[in-house]
Amino acid sequence: MAIKDTWNGSAHYLCDPELAQAFHMARVLGMPLLIEGEPGTGKTELPIQFAKDKDLPLFIYPVGSKSTVDQFVAKFDHVKYLRDSQVEVLNSQREEKGMAPLGSGGRSTENPDDYITLGPGAQSYSHPNSVLLIDEIDKAPREFPNDLLFALSHRKFILPESGREISLSEEEMPAIVITSNREQELPTAFKGRCIYHYIHFPEPDMMYEIINRHFPTANKELVNKAVNMFYQFRSLGLERAPSTRELLHWLKYLQSFAKEEAFNKLEKAEGMGVLAKTQNDLARIEHTFK
Repeated sequence: MAIKDTWNGSAHYLCDPELAQAFHMARVLGMPLLIEGEPGTGKTELPIQFAKDKDLPLFIYPVGSKSTVDQFVAKFDHVKYLRDSQVEVLNSQREEKGMAPLGSGGRSTENPDDYITLGPGAQSYSHPNSVLLIDEIDKAPREFPNDLLFALSHRKFILPESGREISLSEEEMPAIVITSNREQELPTAFKGRCIYHYIHFPEPDMMYEIINRHFPTANKELVNKAVNMFYQFRSLGLERAPSTRELLHWLKYLQSFAKEEAFNKLEKAEGMGVLAKTQNDLARIEHTFK
């Protein structure tokens, strides 16, 4: 049964009210939720934590520069089909000679579905009310989001060679989340098939809430000092400003030490490689805080 109530997050994920509303709207309407924003702001974690919290099947497709809709939907194994066709010819000859037939793993060339491997898209449509993450779609070739328009508009996939349809009703649609870091602009028609939300970088108050969900027993003074330094780093105009994810990694690193040593490393701004991601940024941080 579809979960259509508003989801405000879990013990490990804070879903702010605007994001919760957008996610709820997408699920009620059976539409994908397209989330844009800075890297490391929790876009990918939303569907992962939702599926975990609600105990739902989760299917993930990490998009790359060579992604195709065939990989996302389903692939037909032409090599295996050809080999089995040859085996069938050989078995006809063997039968005439009274020889035992060669095995083909129970497959039949008369059933094209035997040679189809379902991708995350078709798998999610085969599991009503599951969760589907299409991660970093802005990395894909231009035709990839355009090729998804049919499936998003008609709520169905057509499998290659067999022509079999996997379709769902609006109520059965997976909770689909599509993330983008805006490396390239997405087609207008594609965005028109989605509910859109932009995740703004968290203000300090929300950042403290996020940290508390990940590290509820962390030393408050240590957290306060780390957060203050973190926002100072972001104000330096770095080539790549550190993200929420990187702050959490830094805090995790600091907490691996005894209290006194952790504060000492914090005061010396050690471990900046987890926050700065370019040589210039690292040099600027070290110059400013050391």
